[in-house]
Amino acid sequence: MPSRRPARVRTSVAGGALVLALAVAPALAGCGRSDQAKVRDTLRTFARATAARDYRTLCGKVLAKQLVDRLTSIGLPCEVALQRGLTGVRAPHLTVQRIRIKGDVALAQVRSSAAGQPASQDTIRLVRQGDDWRVSTLSGPQPPAPSGPGG
Repeated sequence: MPSRRPARVRTSVAGGALVLALAVAPALAGCGRSDQAKVRDTLRTFARATAARDYRTLCGKVLAKQLVDRLTSIGLPCEVALQRGLTGVRAPHLTVQRIRIKGDVALAQVRSSAAGQPASQDTIRLVRQGDDWRVSTLSGPQPPAPSGPGG
């Protein structure tokens, strides 16, 4: 009876480098990305999650801790507070026009619209939270734009 030997797998140096690159790529995603790009990513996630009524993503990945704390201070979980606050919003759309960053604060000038509502020019304030940017204001009086480089 012939003995069975395990099949040999040959990898070339190039193949090994490809495997290494594929293994390391997810860990490096986001490394070296500019703050402008990270702010845009957060705003994109904000717009998509709002349109999809994905309140878990909004509360867990988009909104700043201090905003979530303010929302929950009324005695409701963040997701429930957002659901109630955004009930009448249909087909929301957000277009980023300009981003200004100074230190750990970013102000994004956006045009927002929703079905049955007039479009408006708004400013969304974001703050750096660790290596991420999170939305810290949703509405109300807008803060003055930061001045200086980075905008």
